[in-house]
Order: sequence, then structure tokens, then C-alpha cells
Amino acid sequence: MVKIGRYNKLRVVKNVDFGAYLDGGDGVEILLPARYIDAPLHPDDEIDVFIYKDNEGRLIATTEHPYVQVGEFAFLQVNDVNRMGAFLDWGLMKQLLVPFSEQTVKLSRGMVIPVYVYLDDASQRVVASAKLDHFLGNTIPDYAIGSLVKALVYKRTDVGYKAIVDDKHHGMFYESDLYKPLEIGEAVTAYVKRVREDGKIDLLLHGAHDGRVEALARAVMARLDREPDGFLPLCDNSSPEAIRETFSCSKKDFKKAIGSLYREHRIEITPGGIRKV
Repeated sequence: MVKIGRYNKLRVVKNVDFGAYLDGGDGVEILLPARYIDAPLHPDDEIDVFIYKDNEGRLIATTEHPYVQVGEFAFLQVNDVNRMGAFLDWGLMKQLLVPFSEQTVKLSRGMVIPVYVYLDDASQRVVASAKLDHFLGNTIPDYAIGSLVKALVYKRTDVGYKAIVDDKHHGMFYESDLYKPLEIGEAVTAYVKRVREDGKIDLLLHGAHDGRVEALARAVMARLDREPDGFLPLCDNSSPEAIRETFSCSKKDFKKAIGSLYREHRIEITPGGIRKV
């Protein structure tokens, strides 16, 4: 059985003037329109296609690549709004509907919004929802500390950035852990710092043992060597922004680096900054 809203590898049944029919299983034949056929197809050839329903409810195959599939989150642009809802550009000729019941704010043309793409049970059509929380945290995360995950940044908060982890879970990048700013809508590779009791996941942009603190300590010493009096007006009390601007690192990593240098008796830490010994 084909998976609507996903890529499928299907067998060619026959060619017609307006395209080719593919075997959708259970006696169902799915049209691949001629405009999507770049090279000649022959019966029993197999081809990778994306399956969705057209405006008349018929299954259609395409070789175009949508920006997102069923079961995934993405930021998409609103192309139109009418009495049915908002329609999004998702990379296919047929636009993606966000029904009014699945909107959290009034949408207008040109807005770029985060949505979850799913298959409507009643119509079996691919639709989208802006109610992200309904589709997050519904399974128990099973990650070890340091696990590599996919994260989509979708909201700024007072303490950092909220992210969607592997299209399933709530995630959080804390400001104190960041060595560079993040952008809303940015998809990044991240590492699991901690899985909390409520199922939400604390994230890092770097692994736990990637040598970054050692490299930062070397950068701090190199900077102190360039200063005429070997003094830099940065310390534990400096703002994360000031530290990031100077060393492109998080405040947490900076504190680890200067702590290491202090223990090695290579610097002294004063209320106003650090000084080379």
C-alpha cells in the first residue's frame, strides 16, 4: 500500500499519452503525469515518486521534491488565504492547506510559519497544522547523553531557543551553552545534553568531548599575548554577548577555559578581567 505524503518506489504498469500509470497496490493505479517524466519509462521499471491527492481526491504521483513530508515539521511561506484556510508553498504545484481550525494566529500572504504536516484521517489529504504542541512530546524520548539529533529552531525565549527534535520532541538550547546565535527556522545538528523528567531535551551545538575548551584556552592566551599589558576586560561577570563577540563561544565554555588556565597558574582572575601571569 502506498504512503500518501511520502516518497514511494513504485512499478510502472503502462504508458499513456498523458503520462504513466504506476502500481499502487491492491489493484490501484496511480497516474504520473507526463510533465514529471524526464526519461522514457517502460513497464516493470521502478521509479521513486511522491504521492498526494489532487483537488478531485485522486492519487497523483510526482517526481518533484516537496520541502517537507508527512510526519515532519518545516517553516513554509503563506501564498494565499481564502475561505478554506491558508495555502502554503511546499515545493509542489498543488499548495498545502492549513485549515482555519489548525491556525494559532491570523495568517496572511507572505508570512513564514512553522507547521507540522500530517494526513487528515477523513479525507486522506495532506494538510498542515500550526498547532505544533499537539504533535510534540507524544512519545517518550530514548536518547543517551551525547546522542546526535536533528533540531529545528522555532522560537526565541528569555533563556534561549526552543527547538523541535527529530520531528517528535521538545528541545531547548540555553543561551549560556551557545557559542553562536541561532536563527529562527534554522535546522541544525545537535547533541543531547540531558533528557529531563518531563520528556523535554536540553541540547548543545557541540559534543561533550570535542576539544573546544582546550582550543578556547589557547585562543584566550593568544589574545592576552597580543594585549600590551596582558590584560583582557572579560571575566566570570561579563555578559554572554561580550564573550561571544570576542571569542565566538558560550559563556559556560569561556568560564571553563579561564578556570583551566587559572588552575595551571597561567592567568589571574580579577573582578575586572583576566591577566596573563
